[in-house]
Amino acid sequence: MSKVRGYPDLEALTARGLVLGRDVYIGQGTMIDPWHCWLISIGDEAVLSARVVVLAHDGTTRRELGYTRIARVSIGRRAFIGASAHVLLGVTIGDDAIVGAGSVVRRDVPPGALAVGNPATVVGEGAEYLERQRATMDGRPKYPWEGWTVPGGITPANRERMLDELGDGVGFVK
Repeated sequence: MSKVRGYPDLEALTARGLVLGRDVYIGQGTMIDPWHCWLISIGDEAVLSARVVVLAHDGTTRRELGYTRIARVSIGRRAFIGASAHVLLGVTIGDDAIVGAGSVVRRDVPPGALAVGNPATVVGEGAEYLERQRATMDGRPKYPWEGWTVPGGITPANRERMLDELGDGVGFVK
């Protein structure tokens, strides 16, 4: 299992029952419900970007009803959850689905769908979004990981070059 920087302690969560597929990426600052982690499953090759929150409980009923709501959460294979998204109890995110950054997922996201917003709504197919990005890559700057990212040892000269080349739009890093 890969070591993740910062919280969560995946070894402790999986020891308590979190189901974690192979080659899952979990970004820094992500919080997976530590109180009900056995209700959560994350499929192979899924990506949870930085600061994602995954909750299997909802305490809004605790004071008045004496009980906290709980439900399973399932994140499918190769699903991508954007930075700072919140995935709430009872949600299934299908295989190959994409959830946009900052989205609040209160309802299921079908396999292959693209969902964004608060509350997250399906706005298209993930494959269509990826095809648009593939087309955008033509004629745009592309950079390798090594020498062009902080962990890849970017140099001051490469930072300046990237700033200049991205002055009129997006680029892509491997």
